[in-house]
Amino acid sequence: MSEEPGAAADVHDAIARVEERHRGDRVLDTGALRALAHPLRVQIYDILSQYGPQTASSLAERLGESSGSTSYHLRALAKHDLIREVEGRGTARERWWERPVGGVSFANPEAMKTPAGRSATQLIMSEFLRNRQEQLMRFLRSGMAEEGGDWHEGSMVSTATARLTPEQSNELTHRIMAIIDETVDRYRDQTGEDVRPVTIRADVFPLPQLGDAS
Repeated sequence: MSEEPGAAADVHDAIARVEERHRGDRVLDTGALRALAHPLRVQIYDILSQYGPQTASSLAERLGESSGSTSYHLRALAKHDLIREVEGRGTARERWWERPVGGVSFANPEAMKTPAGRSATQLIMSEFLRNRQEQLMRFLRSGMAEEGGDWHEGSMVSTATARLTPEQSNELTHRIMAIIDETVDRYRDQTGEDVRPVTIRADVFPLPQLGDAS
């Protein structure tokens, strides 16, 4: 099957844009991975990523924890520069924290060579995916009925299966990432009456062979 020259150029352009944009992504070292490898810290980090700056008190209320506990975990995350204090906001008693803008990768090949690194990475990824799955299931249970028609029309829960080569799968992931990157960059600081955080999730991976499925 031949590919149109224009389509091939679009794919190569998307791959180049994505690779350039994520060239400077921070790859977490073993110390940062171990600092993040705690269920509550993953939740805190996730909330800061999705909802923006928070205080220990606002996090405690959202998570059902004490402010002393969330404050402790915030300091642990800040120690490894996973989060930072918001400049010019808050007081000595009520500090605001944020996650710095920029991509972060948990896939550190060197860390994965050690049992501690593998364990930390697996815990972090499991907690992130569990949180995302809980958000998805809540939307399916009640969000679809509670949200207005505009949000209902603007949401999507969909799966599909295609037969691809590794190269084609790589092209697909870069094209999807390019669209996501463009959207994030364009609307990152948008505010307004109808503006809300929207989670964007894309999963692309090979299925096991039928005889290997378990």
